[in-house]
Amino acid sequence: MRIAYGVHGYSRGHATRALSVAQALGRRHEIQVFAGGDAHDILRGHLDVEHIPSLGFSYRDGRRSNWQTLRHNWPRLLDLATGGPSVRAMRERLEQFQPDAIISDAEPWTQAAGRALGVPRIAFDHFGILVHCDVRLPLGDWLKGLFDRCAYRWLMRSPERVLVSSFFKAAARRPGVDVIGPIVREEVRRQRPADGEHVLAYFNQGSAQLSASVLDALQGAGTRVLLYGTGETGQSDNITYRPPGVAAFLEDLASCRAVVSTAGNQLVGEAMVLGKPLLVVPESTVEQRLNAREVVALGIGEQVAMNRLSAPVIRDFLSRVDGYAERCRSQAHDGRAQAVEILERWVAELGERASRLRVGVRQRVPA
Repeated sequence: MRIAYGVHGYSRGHATRALSVAQALGRRHEIQVFAGGDAHDILRGHLDVEHIPSLGFSYRDGRRSNWQTLRHNWPRLLDLATGGPSVRAMRERLEQFQPDAIISDAEPWTQAAGRALGVPRIAFDHFGILVHCDVRLPLGDWLKGLFDRCAYRWLMRSPERVLVSSFFKAAARRPGVDVIGPIVREEVRRQRPADGEHVLAYFNQGSAQLSASVLDALQGAGTRVLLYGTGETGQSDNITYRPPGVAAFLEDLASCRAVVSTAGNQLVGEAMVLGKPLLVVPESTVEQRLNAREVVALGIGEQVAMNRLSAPVIRDFLSRVDGYAERCRSQAHDGRAQAVEILERWVAELGERASRLRVGVRQRVPA
């Protein structure tokens, strides 16, 4: 089968999830990956990936700004709305590749072009848990999430199937939606966890999120901190700034005492597999606050707001990590094999249905 795979370019979670699944699918099928932003940079060393535009979030005073995000992305959103040059370019590329189906990890250009061409589409990400599943949200977050949910629905354009990857369980609201566990990369499964003394810290938009108070908290943690997400290198007191790099990141993750990070689904799932407790500092988004509450509900760690992160909070958390580590190991699961099985089945079903429809249309056209 021929599969086009679109990957949203913001942060690392989309790319790491797609990398594991696309590599597995690529052993039996012809895969063409399309990605922009951070995802393109991560994937290009492992897969055949073509560069496409990407949307991203904008921040102000360490918090996500919907207005600045809309302003920054406006030209690309207009292109998506009107079927502009980049959508036409994607249509041309899909017409050349002739995929049986499109898998999209929150990536709107493959969705828009595929919908226009009548190519079956599968959405495969984590954010869909807020749109297609029953989850518990405080009233304030339900209201605040309206913008994100409406934007996601518009960008994804009603795909034929939806697959949600999540470290916590949720019930699908309708047929055609499946929920599976987090996707764990081969490189993660090869790691041998060890109980080190350092803390791994990761902030997915480090330059926007690492305020002076956050740095003070990390410096007062009472242990060595390996910090990812800033793009910087060097040493400052107990903090070692790490450059981007998958191999080094996973080695540091596997050997750390605990993780202090934003509340991304992918990193939480990988930390659970390696038995690493989490102190999550959610971004100012409904999705990450939901993830943070579920970390606490599962008993695998704690949560704290960005503006309340402090050295005493980190030290208190580290004093309780042993119990969290055991619960991480007991509840960890890997959804990759299930994801590959479901996606292969859906691509075959949808591709066959689309072929029958195309044949039927040709037969009805008068000679």
